[in-house]
Amino acid sequence: MSTQKLATNALHAGHTPSETAGTRAVPIYQTSSYVFKDTDHAANLFSLSELGFIYTRLNNPTNQILQDRLAAAEGGVGAVVFASGTAAISTGLLTLLRAGDHIVASSSLYGGTFNLLNVTLPRLGITTTFVDASNPESFGKAVKENTRAFFVESLGNPKLDVLDLKAISKEAKAAQVPFIVDNTVASPALLNPIEHGANLVIHSLTKYIGGQGTSLGGAIVDAGTFDWTNGKFPEFTEPSAGYHGLVYSEALGNAAFTYKLILEGLRDFGGALSPFNAFQIIQGLETLPVRIKQHSANALELATWLEGRDEVAWVNYPGLKSNKYYDLAKEYLPKGQSGLVTFGVKGGFEAAKKLTDATKIFSLLANIGDTKSLIIHPASTTHQQLTAEQQEAAGVGQDLIRLSVGLEDIEDLKLDLEEAFKAISTVTA
Repeated sequence: MSTQKLATNALHAGHTPSETAGTRAVPIYQTSSYVFKDTDHAANLFSLSELGFIYTRLNNPTNQILQDRLAAAEGGVGAVVFASGTAAISTGLLTLLRAGDHIVASSSLYGGTFNLLNVTLPRLGITTTFVDASNPESFGKAVKENTRAFFVESLGNPKLDVLDLKAISKEAKAAQVPFIVDNTVASPALLNPIEHGANLVIHSLTKYIGGQGTSLGGAIVDAGTFDWTNGKFPEFTEPSAGYHGLVYSEALGNAAFTYKLILEGLRDFGGALSPFNAFQIIQGLETLPVRIKQHSANALELATWLEGRDEVAWVNYPGLKSNKYYDLAKEYLPKGQSGLVTFGVKGGFEAAKKLTDATKIFSLLANIGDTKSLIIHPASTTHQQLTAEQQEAAGVGQDLIRLSVGLEDIEDLKLDLEEAFKAISTVTA
């Protein structure tokens, strides 16, 4: 693991120019496969007695540099990249779990993740109990004999609940299960969950790390801290039928899960990241430490401004002193609270929809973490498939508007919203 700081690792980790013909920028290795030196070399690669590149579904030199940088950024022993954030979550869980297993998860999750856990995985025999993550003890109380993972978002989307990661990690240790944290909204520039007890960290690279809204990608960073030999995960301690009797825990030590993600997750489920997208995401990662500071500063100023608007019923941003998560934000997110702001407008559902239609700079679309400012009404879009009770648990009220605050001049963003408020004056009057 690198001892250098994030700003340095984001620019240099994983890339040695002398090994890439002297290129200062990371090259794009746009190839599906790789030429072997001879049949013995090929045999050694396939048997894992020698490391190298076989096929881009498994790994690629451009992707490897991105993986090394992400591992360095989060403080892990390794990372694996995927075609999207959802591909990272689904492949990670399917690599880890089997039919009959159980997950304990926060109820305040991104709508797509909630559906995966609540609807899709149960068809495969993997069930989830959703709990109120503001009470860490609720995780321990929900543990069953077949529980095999805890899953949370470090900063919930769109609830923006800051979790007490250290307290939840204690519950995970007591249950002897890995603690999985989706760190997409905070990013490694603001929060390193591994420092607070997380065993696996997930990112949608599409969001703040990529930052430009051009390229899908996902990643899992392995802390290398979980004991896979505790008796609950026999696939790590028993011979693998897919690799000639390889025992992951013995052959690969604390990087066992990293390699299982590659050797089984990518091999069998195929959710590989394209080298071109990896290159694009590397460009974003290089400027992440600078960008996220401005995202956070703009979001805090805009949230403060919104608190003073008559049209606004409430504002939710962890950096506000009035926010219920302010103390936890100071503990876990002292460098900034990222770029998401949610608020409710007087006039409810229809007023919220009308406001999202009226902005000019804020683009109405389903994404976050772009350099450009974005707006959406989750109750009618990203979370519409949830029941009213599930929406409430996720923090999605009928009047909620989510802003992903970009890097534009803050006064222009205020003016854009001020003009949009005029469009709903008759609804909120």
